[in-house]
Amino acid sequence: MSVHEVDVLVVGAGPTGLLLVGDLAEAGVSVRILERRTEESNVTRAFGVHARTLELLDARGLADELTRTGAHVRRLQLFGGISLDLGSLPSRFDYLLVTPQYETEQVLQRRNDRLGVEVVRGTEFTGLRQDDSGVEIYARSGDGAATTYRARYVVGADGVGSQVRAALGLPFPGRSVLQSIMLADVRLSDPPDQVLAVNAVGDGFAFVAPFGGGWYRIFAWDRSRQVDDKAPLELDEIRAVTRRALGTDFGMNDPRWMSRFHSDERQVPHYRVGRVFVAGDAAHVHSPAGGQGMNTGLQDAANLSWKLAAAVQGWAPQGLLDTYHAERHPVGAMVVRSSGTLIRLAMLKSPLARATRDVLGAAALRVPAVAHRAIGIVSGVGFHYAAPRRSHPMAGRRAPDMVLAGGSRLYEALRGGRFVLVSQESGLGPAADVTGRVVAVEPAEARGPAMLVRPDGYVAWATEERDPDRLDEEIREQVAHWCGAPPAVSRYRRCAST
Repeated sequence: MSVHEVDVLVVGAGPTGLLLVGDLAEAGVSVRILERRTEESNVTRAFGVHARTLELLDARGLADELTRTGAHVRRLQLFGGISLDLGSLPSRFDYLLVTPQYETEQVLQRRNDRLGVEVVRGTEFTGLRQDDSGVEIYARSGDGAATTYRARYVVGADGVGSQVRAALGLPFPGRSVLQSIMLADVRLSDPPDQVLAVNAVGDGFAFVAPFGGGWYRIFAWDRSRQVDDKAPLELDEIRAVTRRALGTDFGMNDPRWMSRFHSDERQVPHYRVGRVFVAGDAAHVHSPAGGQGMNTGLQDAANLSWKLAAAVQGWAPQGLLDTYHAERHPVGAMVVRSSGTLIRLAMLKSPLARATRDVLGAAALRVPAVAHRAIGIVSGVGFHYAAPRRSHPMAGRRAPDMVLAGGSRLYEALRGGRFVLVSQESGLGPAADVTGRVVAVEPAEARGPAMLVRPDGYVAWATEERDPDRLDEEIREQVAHWCGAPPAVSRYRRCAST
């Protein structure tokens, strides 16, 4: 039996896997992705792309292409008149982009096609065995033929029923939150005025969102009818729940697809086992409230991809791969908690409890600090990672997009998967011997700290130092630590932003 060798093998060609392999291929890492499905599918549950995810796509030159496919929602309705003002986000993308998941997948796939990434479709992962130097992966195609791959690292991005997670023996502790949620793609003869229509009453809730091409995605749940996911589903059942929750069924008709599913809250205890990692729904699942599922998986991929590239190419700082779990596991836990809180508040049965929820919730969101935190969690903009003691306050935080000298932006400079050194005082010359891992830029405004921004848009290091010699020394030390090689210049020269 022949063995196919790659640096990194990814299982699962959903959004998480597609972003991950694209990043690795752009970094020059040999990569392959296995997918059980034989064709791309438009039957998907995700409908929204949040601000932080759009920022990460912007750092790959993909955001503008995707934002043209959907509607922009600046006020996200939750329940009982409570909403979040996304228009206050400190981001170029101060909205929720409502677009079907397949649009996100197609944008990512077109990038991968340009990079020559091979998606091996109709191939099912069947097992793995790892040793100190790599991982053997066993797979079977649709005709029953067995194939073996040898990779330095493996990532399971194969969804809630992850076979990679099972092969690692990882538990997936948690519980079911909602049973028998109804889904349908329908036409509407009388569509809602707003982009999203959502409301919850004591015995159910309904959610309506545009899905492209004149189709609408319906989520509906009926407390009084909790049946198995495989139970028959008729459009009249969805119509009835929608009328109770929203006062109308919007003339829904012509369903092209209907299904039931249940929503769980689960998270693996470890995102890494040796040379194998899990990401996206393979690592964490939660309620659909807030639309954070696909977004959290894409952000997992952005965190992991540059670290894997560094490890494969031999310049990763010691312990870098372990920071994937250390940084992303707390974020996954927060999303499980926050989405769970939203769905439980929406499910309150007592009219008095719902009225109290509405009054207290509206009052809380009038407090700027509370509103800022809630919007930051839902959008992903507010997540940050732990930093070493005595670090600058910016360390570990999302780097805000900023205008650079010459009119370009920081997230444009991040394209190509490089670190970006932002400093008014200094800059790495184009010939600096850092093997293309760092680009130096100058901010348009002469204020703020000097900082080294990671390829995933988070601040690796920052300083308020202004003395040229001490700043030079600090930058050299940080570039050597994070990028595996000291610059070849003894004094930093300003260079044009790219």
